[in-house]
Parts: sequence; structure tokens; C-alpha cells
Amino acid sequence: MLTELSVKNFRCFQAARLDLHGDTTVLIGKNAQGKTSLLEAACVLLRLQSPRTSARGDFIRFGEKTCLIEGTQSGQRLRFAANSTTRRLAVDDSVCGNSADYLKNSGLVVWMDHADMQLIRGGPENRRRFLDFAGSQIFPDYLKALRGYERALRSRNYLLKKETKVNWAQADAYACVMDGFSRTLAAHRRDLTVWLQPEVRSLHEKLSGGENTRITYVPNVNDGGLQEMLMALRSEEERNRSTAAGIHRDDLTLEIHDRRADTFASEGQQRTLALSLKIGQARVIEQQRGAAPLLLIDDIFGELDKTRRRAVLSCLPANSQKIITTTHLDWAEAGDVRGHTYEVGDWGIRLQTNPAV
Repeated sequence: MLTELSVKNFRCFQAARLDLHGDTTVLIGKNAQGKTSLLEAACVLLRLQSPRTSARGDFIRFGEKTCLIEGTQSGQRLRFAANSTTRRLAVDDSVCGNSADYLKNSGLVVWMDHADMQLIRGGPENRRRFLDFAGSQIFPDYLKALRGYERALRSRNYLLKKETKVNWAQADAYACVMDGFSRTLAAHRRDLTVWLQPEVRSLHEKLSGGENTRITYVPNVNDGGLQEMLMALRSEEERNRSTAAGIHRDDLTLEIHDRRADTFASEGQQRTLALSLKIGQARVIEQQRGAAPLLLIDDIFGELDKTRRRAVLSCLPANSQKIITTTHLDWAEAGDVRGHTYEVGDWGIRLQTNPAV
């Protein structure tokens, strides 16, 4: 459980601090006041990833050179400090030399926002990120394999573009490295999909009033392995000067009533499926890790009707701590919000002593 969060020179905040409730903390305020940035800070602190950017320089308040995020997670003090090129991590004032040591002591997270619709409508990279974010929190070797694969892929693509005549011996050496990581990641992605399928199916059925859905893992690499595939694709790679196959081309097929959700589903059906995927992700993480993730929920309830909102709230893992942003609490009724409610504005952050609900 994340009990306290503080930031310095992070995004729009010179300094801010929150005491977080064990059940629900609501951040309420107008748009562009920093509510989402506080959610982002919690995600970066616990997972070293932002759902909004991959550039650490974006975290830093304009005119400053560094930013700092600190928090208390399950009694341990976590610290993330960064400038535009480097970061420094610490747990209980002990500096962590690598991210793996830090993440062993951090927490589990699921992020939910409007952009989740891209899981249905967007390109395969959105669905791969969905799998990778869950996989890195469940499998101890997932993140190492993913980073190793990505490094080898970048090096191989650079090599393919570098010279007029491709050095195939060196390209094949990178392919061998990629093949090993690819087998690990494909196995984990397959397991993840198997675990997600019953959760997403039951969630979507409940949220939609009975619709049937199916998710299918679509690997890009065949049973013979990546190295064998790339050997057969040399002429294509020589023409295009990029790696022609690999787990960086994997995808998920999402279907409602046996029809592709991206093509045939209505906007309401797509939104319900996106919610089911994210709540399903939270459930699978809890099942596999034995601990419920922190749910970072960015302004999604205002767009849901009363019936669907109550259904979503009832489907969230019961043991999950939640931080919710919203522009108003008109959607909430008695019992929907149990915990702290903070007002966020250009004047700062203040705890509501008599919240609306």
C-alpha cells in the first residue's frame, strides 16, 4: 500500500504532498491543474514507467534541472530522482544500482484512462504494451528479456542500415540473441493471454449485459523460432533494411460475438471491452502475485452511466487501493467514495474536510 506521495519540481508542481487512503483517494479539480501528473508520479515511483511519455526530461518542471518523487510503500521509503539524462533510485536511503533491485521493493500498478480505447482501436503496439506492463509485474525474468530483446533489435536494425553490403554473420549473431529472449517473452505472453481470457470474458459479460468476447494471442514468430525465420527472410531484409520478424510484431485479436472488436464493435462495446481488459489485468496480477495492485484511475467515471459505473466499481479487485481523478463528483453516490478527497487547483492541494460523498 502506498501511504504517502510527495513530488518536487515534477511537471507543474514545485512541491506537493499527499497522504493516501488505504481504500480510495480522489483528486478533484478543473482540467490542466495537475491531477493526472500526480497519478503519473505514483506510477513512475512504483514501476519506473510513465503512461504519458518515455522521455524523463518531460517530468521536470519548466526552468528546473531535476525532479524528485518520494513515497512510502508498505513501510519502505522509495525515492526517484532524475534529470533529463539520468536517474537515481533509492529504497530506505540505500541507493539501488539497477532497476531490478528497486522494483523488488516497489509496488504493483494498473493504470486506467481514456486512452485505453487504443487497446481496441489502435495499432498492435498498444496491445503489446498492455501485455508487457502486466508481464513485467508478474514474471521475474520478463523485463530483463524485454530489454535484452529491444537492445539486440536496435543493434541489428542499425547494422542492416549501416552498410551497403549487409554483414550477415553479425546480423545472425544478433538474431541468435533475440531468439533466446523471444522464446521467453512469447511463452509469458501466451500464459498471460490464457489467464486473461476467462477474466475478460466474465467482466465483459457483466458490464455489457451478456455479450461474449474472446482474446487471442497472435505471435509473429512460428514454432521454428526467430532465428530460422530471419534466415528465410534475408532478401526482404536486404530490401527494407529492417528486421522482418520478431516478437516486436506480436498482437492480440479481440473479438465480440466472434467478430473483430476494432472493426465491428460500437463505441460503447469497445469502451466496455477496454474496461474489461484493464480490470482483468488487475485481477490477473493479484492472482499471480498474491497482492492487489494500486489502481490509478484517470477521470473515467464521468462518462459512464449510472448502471455501468456501479458495475465497474463492483468489478474492481476488492483489496485494491485506488487513486481516482475527476473534474466533479456528480457521478458519485453514497458509498462510491470511501477515503480522502483532495481539491487540486492552481493554488495547490487541500484535503476536503466535508467531501460531497
